[in-house]
Amino acid sequence: MIERYALPEMANLFADAARMQRWVDIELLATDAQEHLGVVPEGTAAVCRNNAPVVDSAFVNAVVERESVTNHDVAAFVDVLQQRIGMPAGAYIHHGLTSTDVVDTAWCWALRDASNLIIEELEKLIDVTADLARAHRSTLMIGRTHGIHAEPTTFGAKVALWALQLRRDLTRWYSARDAVSVCKLSGAVGTYSNIDPAVERHVGESLGLEPVPATQVIARDRHAEFLWACASLGTTAESIAVELRHLQRTEVNEVREGFNKGQKGSSAMPHKRNPISAETITG
Repeated sequence: MIERYALPEMANLFADAARMQRWVDIELLATDAQEHLGVVPEGTAAVCRNNAPVVDSAFVNAVVERESVTNHDVAAFVDVLQQRIGMPAGAYIHHGLTSTDVVDTAWCWALRDASNLIIEELEKLIDVTADLARAHRSTLMIGRTHGIHAEPTTFGAKVALWALQLRRDLTRWYSARDAVSVCKLSGAVGTYSNIDPAVERHVGESLGLEPVPATQVIARDRHAEFLWACASLGTTAESIAVELRHLQRTEVNEVREGFNKGQKGSSAMPHKRNPISAETITG
């Protein structure tokens, strides 16, 4: 993500260390379930959990270095994790799993958490927008079509339409979150040939993810629904931001962004008050 524009909590979700930490957590949960089922020796899960590293840059670098040998990211990760845990317990890490059991489950976990962040902020935005619409329900302004004066309207009516569109986006996000809140730990082709379905259920219950039928991978229409929610909300945000930029033009001057004490709009022109917040949204 572009650091200048990314929310720190969102960027942190998709950092390499966070991704591999999710992989570690899934491996440990699977080992817990395997021990409960009697598949791995008693005490293995506790040793794995006690010795498992907290993923940091050194761990990530070790995986990257190992990948230069394995030419396979998950195999490299498993090698490094097993080595850090130590033998013989480490040998049972990844038992019965295929790479996408870990990768797809971790990816859906991240998308679910990302959805939660977006939904939380979107709900706040809807409340603020609705309040603004009510406050300006009688604030007259000229309505425009094709950018040309048309008939009178109110600023409140304009903002109310934004709020309604945002609410539709929120509905899409609820659906998208449900679509990606899933997991699979069903083996190489999804048939549980080397793993008990109880392992999948345990991991899913622990992470708040719903086990779903799958092949090697979780069906990508779920990810497509997530991307559609992103695209729709992005379009709404851009539409609002462009309109606010237009309304702040010098010759229009109907709205203004806040301007902090000491803030400057130009190093050469002291009169400038640029719509930087709206510009940040549209890029």
